[in-house]
Amino acid sequence: MHRRRSARGAEIPHRDALNLLRLAIGDERAQFRTGQWEAINTLVNRNSRLLVVERTGWGKSMVYFIATRLLRSKGRGTTLIVSPLLALMRNQLTAARRLNIRAETINSTNYPEWSQIEAEVRQGRIDILLISPERLANPTFVENVLSRITGSIGLLVVDEAHCISDWGHDFRPDYRRLSNVVRSMPSSVPIVGTTATANNRVINDVQAQFGTVRIQRGSLTRKSLALQTLELKTQTERLAWLKDHIGDLPGTGIIYTLTKRDARQVASWLRSHDIHAEPYYAGIKLPQFVDEEDASNLSREYLEDQLLSNRIKSLVATVALGMGYDKPDLRFVIHYQAPASVVGYYQQVGRAGRAVDYAVGLLMTGIEDDDIHEFFRRSAFPPEDMVTSILHALEQSDGLSIRQLEEQLNLSYGAISKVLKYLSVATPSPIRRQGYSWHRTPIRYHLDTDAILRLTQQREKEWAEVQAYIRHPGCLMEYLSRKLDDPVPNPCGKCAQCLGEPIVPEEISHESLLQAGRFLRASEFELICAKQVAKDAFPTYGLRGNINPLLRAETGRVLSRWNDAGWGHMVAEDKHSGLFRDKLVKAAAEMIRHRWVPHPFPQWVTCIPSNNRPELVPQYAQKLAKTLGLKFIPAVVKVRDNQPQKFQQNRFHQCRNLDGVFDVRRKLPRGPALLVDDVVDSKWTLTIGAFVLRRAGSGPVYPFALTSSGAAD
Repeated sequence: MHRRRSARGAEIPHRDALNLLRLAIGDERAQFRTGQWEAINTLVNRNSRLLVVERTGWGKSMVYFIATRLLRSKGRGTTLIVSPLLALMRNQLTAARRLNIRAETINSTNYPEWSQIEAEVRQGRIDILLISPERLANPTFVENVLSRITGSIGLLVVDEAHCISDWGHDFRPDYRRLSNVVRSMPSSVPIVGTTATANNRVINDVQAQFGTVRIQRGSLTRKSLALQTLELKTQTERLAWLKDHIGDLPGTGIIYTLTKRDARQVASWLRSHDIHAEPYYAGIKLPQFVDEEDASNLSREYLEDQLLSNRIKSLVATVALGMGYDKPDLRFVIHYQAPASVVGYYQQVGRAGRAVDYAVGLLMTGIEDDDIHEFFRRSAFPPEDMVTSILHALEQSDGLSIRQLEEQLNLSYGAISKVLKYLSVATPSPIRRQGYSWHRTPIRYHLDTDAILRLTQQREKEWAEVQAYIRHPGCLMEYLSRKLDDPVPNPCGKCAQCLGEPIVPEEISHESLLQAGRFLRASEFELICAKQVAKDAFPTYGLRGNINPLLRAETGRVLSRWNDAGWGHMVAEDKHSGLFRDKLVKAAAEMIRHRWVPHPFPQWVTCIPSNNRPELVPQYAQKLAKTLGLKFIPAVVKVRDNQPQKFQQNRFHQCRNLDGVFDVRRKLPRGPALLVDDVVDSKWTLTIGAFVLRRAGSGPVYPFALTSSGAAD
């Protein structure tokens, strides 16, 4: 890249920046939007620290790309961009190339390239380096790259800067490490944070992290967006509405759900009615990529491209498709359930209408929303006893890996990781990482329970604001703008409230309601039991490594998800009452006979025993066997008491808790068996039930459960 070098002290004129804007967007008559040149000038000619709060689609990335070109022409060092999502990084790399900027990223998908990129960064041959905030927690990166270039960074960019603040709707603890980077940089290095979703509380928190920061705020009103709310309490109603009306919405869009299972279910429903929709969430793996090392990222990139090129009507997505996804002609964003805050809602609905004159933002709400958000709030911060137990375990050792902590503490991998991250960004930190091991430092530590209570109460207030938005009698865009502390909130004139009539129809056909009800009652899914046991977890059974294929369960089925709108609500009620009703017997028999149809078909039925409620599952299994015309045999017996599996938080304890618990002490039929349980979570109970049956001479074992309480389902 050849640059005209400017004297370090000379000011860059407006025309140089404007020429770069026109080059970037391919329009010789283009002009800066209000505030863009002012932001560039602040960074390039004033070397100041700046927080830019502007609406989505305003062009915040253009500010720091042009600033990078101009600063590099003055001989300044590499721009470091901290960006929260891989999707955002991909879009930014593409945009940078239009300005002849050499941009590279170090992330989880390009490990083989790290060494060369790191070397070129140190040599100053790369204009922009994009990293995730999590990279700042990697000791190797900090030592080999960051510490060597900190003094020569030309510009620091913190994208989605609201993530720094624990007041923000998407706080990420790793962002707090940025304050250490800022402190180590010369005061003359310009810094810019960008966001569309920062109210005054968040801005104050950002300033506390970065020191004195100039604030540039623009109007957050999105003139192209027409907003509407729609109260449809049941999933049956919302599915029926989507089937009746989404095909009439122009162009393509996003449907947001709160959970992965809802994303899968809604996409499946739409596809069953010839509406091309695909689910999208963290960890998704499409069949064509399942054997690839980076299957999840490849799958998400493929789905993003499908929507970008208008080959599908909609992605049905969790918040994994949020910040950074840029499709300028997106025409609608529908929320299948209400989000946690109006700030988060503004960020998500802002995906639509960036480069079109008219787009629709529809927020639906349901009876399950409150329970889901209560769960999210409850699990947002680590409990004090969990923090104490982890710190105590580290005190008693010379370093422990997360897997070793799992074995000692009966906590999930995710819970331990969350606590370690929470503690590691504390200043000063009570722990330190060395390789894969974590060690206790001499720092005394007490969990700030007052701060957690304060933030939890704030989250509750934000949820109340969402509910108020749903019923707000005035302009919906103005309501969002006020909650974001927009200095100039104005009525939009486009929302359903401003117009006094719905933007999209609210009616639902009776036939669609019936179809949606049938769909939800036929939403069973595959049950794949475990194949590999935790190390040293089964000394009694002698299981190690992979379970012998001849002793494994076949692929089974689960009738419902706990408390869902199909059969799950009925299962939950009956589980508590102590007797499963005959409707659930008939529903399972119909599914097994007409939709699952395992081959070879089971010749007899057995079940998982329980000492706590010894009659509940056997009674159900007996009725199911009779309805299927099969013999019921109580073959599996419990020979040792154990703790409920729901209390076992990780694979090692889930396995160890079942070691030697079940046995078979009778001669079995050689034919295939149906193994019945009521609720499945980790799948280990059915895995071991099938194992003891196969070991005792049974034929193939098909596991079946009435419902799943697993978060992954």
